Amino acid sequence: MAFSQEETDTLPSVDTSLRIINLTPYVTQNIDSVFVYQFSINKDPNQYYFFLRNAPVGLSIGKNSGIVTFRAPKNYFQSGRLKYDFAYGVQIGVQSLSYPTDRIDTSFSIVFYNTEIIPSKIKPTVSGTVYIEEGQALSFTVQCEIGSFPFETVLFSSSVPIENYKPVSSCGDDFSWTPGFDFVKETDSAKVKVVILTFIGSTKFKTRDTAIVTIAVRNALNYPVAKQNYENVQLATRRYILQLKFSFLQLDRRLRKTKHIRLAFDLVSAGTALTGTILNTSSSTGDQKTGKILPSVGLALTPIKEAAAPNKPVEQNQAALIRSTIKRLEYILQDNLLVGEKDEEIVVKTTRLKDELRQAQMQMIDIPIAFSTDLSEEELNEYFNNPKVNRKYRLSRNR
Repeated sequence: MAFSQEETDTLPSVDTSLRIINLTPYVTQNIDSVFVYQFSINKDPNQYYFFLRNAPVGLSIGKNSGIVTFRAPKNYFQSGRLKYDFAYGVQIGVQSLSYPTDRIDTSFSIVFYNTEIIPSKIKPTVSGTVYIEEGQALSFTVQCEIGSFPFETVLFSSSVPIENYKPVSSCGDDFSWTPGFDFVKETDSAKVKVVILTFIGSTKFKTRDTAIVTIAVRNALNYPVAKQNYENVQLATRRYILQLKFSFLQLDRRLRKTKHIRLAFDLVSAGTALTGTILNTSSSTGDQKTGKILPSVGLALTPIKEAAAPNKPVEQNQAALIRSTIKRLEYILQDNLLVGEKDEEIVVKTTRLKDELRQAQMQMIDIPIAFSTDLSEEELNEYFNNPKVNRKYRLSRNR
C-alpha cells in the first residue's frame, strides 16, 4: 500500500530516543512500609540495564527488571541513618547492553514521613540531686531529645528566688548559677537549702515536657572575708604589742634611773661610813672627831635617798606583767599562722587571736599604755630583746 506525499507528512514520527515513560519525579513514603515500583522504558527492556546513584539506605533496583524496592525500618530513623521530611535526590540511569552511548540519566526525589508522633523531651546534663557549696559555680547544659516536633521555647522556674544566674530559653543553652555566701540562712535545717529548678519545653502545638533538677546548697565559709578578718585581728595584735613594748621601754628607763640614783646614795653612804671608820683609828684628835660625825652623815642620807628615789615595786611589777603579756601575744601570733592557700581553721585561729587580745587588754586596763611612739618597730624589738634587759626580768628558778 503506498501513501501519498500529503499522507506521509501527516503520519506520527517514530519515537527513537531512549526515555523512561513512567518516571515519577517526587515520591513520598511512610516508614515501616514497603515501596515497590517498576520503571518502564520505550524500548525493549531486555536490551538495557538499570542502575541507581546516591540512593539512600535501603533503596535498590533490579538491573534487568527496573523494579525499585525500598523498606524503611524505624531503626534507620532512630539511629540517624535516615531523616524525616528530608528530600533525598536519587539518580537513575538506563544504558544499552550493546551500545554504551545509548543511555539516559535522570533523577527523582523521595521523602519519608511518619504518622506516629514522637514527643520531644528535655534532657539536662545533670540529674537527681546536685550538691554544691555557697560560692561554688554550677553549670550544666539543657539538652533536648528532638521528636516529631522540636521545642520552640524553654521556660525556666525556681522554687526559691535566686540571683546572678544565666537563664535558659532554648535547647542547648547553658544554665549557670553561683549562690552567694549568704544564701543559706541560720534557720535552714542542717545549714542546707534545697532549690528545685524546673525546665519546661513547649512545641508550636503547645505540647510540653518538663525536667526537674534538685540542687542542695550547703553553707560555706566566705574565705576572702574570713581572711580579711584574720588579717585585721593580726594587725591589731601586732600594733598592741608595739604599744606594750614602748610602754615597757618607758617603765624600764624610769626604773633604771631610780636604780642609778639609789645606787649613788648607797655608794656615798658607804663611803662616809668607811671614811669615818678610818678616821676613828687616826692619832689626830680632830680626825677622830670627824670620824665620829661621818657615819651619822651616811645615816642621814638614807631618808634623803628614800625621798628622792623611793623604791617602785608597782612599776617593777607592771614592767614584768607587760613583758610576759608581750611574750604570750607573740607566741599566740606565731602559733596561729595560716597554713596553705586556704586554711580550714582560719575561723578558729581568728577567734583565738581575738580572745587573747581581749584578755591582754583587760589585764592592762589599769596600766597606762602609750598610744604613740617615735621609735621604729626594729628599735623597739632591739631594746626588748637586749640581753641585759632579758637578764633583768628573767624569772628565778627558786620562785
